[in-house]
Amino acid sequence: MWLRADNRAEPRQAAVIDVGSNSVRLVIYRLDGRAIWTVYNEKALAGLGRDLPATGRLSPEGVDTALVILRRFRALLDGWRAEDVMIVATAAVRDAADGPMFLRRVREETGLTVRLLSGEEEARYAALGVVAGQPDAAGVVGDLGGSSLELIRLNGAAPGDGVTLPLGPFALGAPRPLVIDRTRRVIESALAPHVQRFAAREFHAVGGAWRNLALLHMELAGYPLRVAHQYEMGRADAVDLARFVERQSKASLQRIEGLSKRRFETLPYAALVLEEVIGALKCERIVISAFGLREGLLLESMDSETRRRDPLIEGCEVLTAVRGLSTDLGGALEAWIAPTFEGLPPVFGDREPVLVAAACRLADLGARLHPDHRADIAFEQVLRAPIAGMGHPERAFLASCVFSRHSAASATPEEATIARILTPERRQRARALGAAIRLGCDLSGRNPRLLERSSLSIRGDRLLLTAARGWEDMLLGEQTAKRANTVAQALRLKLEMA
Repeated sequence: MWLRADNRAEPRQAAVIDVGSNSVRLVIYRLDGRAIWTVYNEKALAGLGRDLPATGRLSPEGVDTALVILRRFRALLDGWRAEDVMIVATAAVRDAADGPMFLRRVREETGLTVRLLSGEEEARYAALGVVAGQPDAAGVVGDLGGSSLELIRLNGAAPGDGVTLPLGPFALGAPRPLVIDRTRRVIESALAPHVQRFAAREFHAVGGAWRNLALLHMELAGYPLRVAHQYEMGRADAVDLARFVERQSKASLQRIEGLSKRRFETLPYAALVLEEVIGALKCERIVISAFGLREGLLLESMDSETRRRDPLIEGCEVLTAVRGLSTDLGGALEAWIAPTFEGLPPVFGDREPVLVAAACRLADLGARLHPDHRADIAFEQVLRAPIAGMGHPERAFLASCVFSRHSAASATPEEATIARILTPERRQRARALGAAIRLGCDLSGRNPRLLERSSLSIRGDRLLLTAARGWEDMLLGEQTAKRANTVAQALRLKLEMA
């Protein structure tokens, strides 16, 4: 069982400035234990690496743009502690002949000291970022930037050695129109020496260009949950999408809803790289990660105990935290409910205990909302919450649990969305789990200690709700019987109270 750690560090803010080949970005985060929340995000598309293939140097216009925005970022971070700010530069600055001169100018004109990452470091932080967003991720990570592609194999919390390849859109010829056959040969040649080392069934795609491809796929497929993180595509779908985008002109891309206007010149290149990577590495499943290098830096900055915690459970606990309400209720509900649900056939495999724990942490999410609307509002919050550590079916499952925690209605909001993402068995289990959480909250009056005086269990075809000797009165009342009967019906069992 996952419990809140008594020695959890106080929440803090951290900032990362990422000087990339295409953009210069500042992201300010709030770190609540293992939970990472974005609280501010600003970027400028400087295009530092735009001229690199032709001149070997940074774009002069890009340098000017970068220096201006870095001066602004420095002002925004005035008064911050140095240890709470991380500033890194990647491929374009690393490869440019005038990269060292640029870093000196940054230091002299803004006062910021930039850490220049090696290709291997860039790959490692991208992999750590994927782990920050999905601790059980397996396979290979590919981080596509403006000038380079980093590949690294995941190996638990300690990624292996990575490689950096000159396969970013700028390195391949952007912003010129894509010449598919010629560019394909360049990509194949660069990937060939590394195929055996990085071949994997699962590919984790990092980078804004590939996130845009995923959003386009959602649009074309009519997929209703527009959340890029942990969106999955099968091999055939991803290849078809890539081939479609490769052959689009800039004018054609401009007519497609949902695409970033600033990526029209580079998106066909990113699509071709994705197609070639999938083919060369024999990938069968492509998973989009909204976490990458910046979140990898944050994960590394956490102590070892914090890194071992589950980001989904931590995120749900933080999302629900309300001043004046018990922080122990989630753990107590888990201890009360989990033994019953452990005896049921799993609908999420070995992820079941994590999802039960997370759902219990969301029990008080609607505590300060109007009772007529809290079920719908809490459902919407969870379905699109910026919480890491869950795939789309798990996200829909938890949203459905939260709805049933506050409502006995069988149909959730966005019924078509939930029906598309969850199987009937998972929908029914979500209803049962939400109803059990509602029962636990109402039976105990949300008192964690009182839950210890009762138990919920399954015996044969019966759901048993019992109280400890001397505490039988807690089972009295019409509402208690009503809540317990809802759980029994959701589990297709007969209710017995004693």
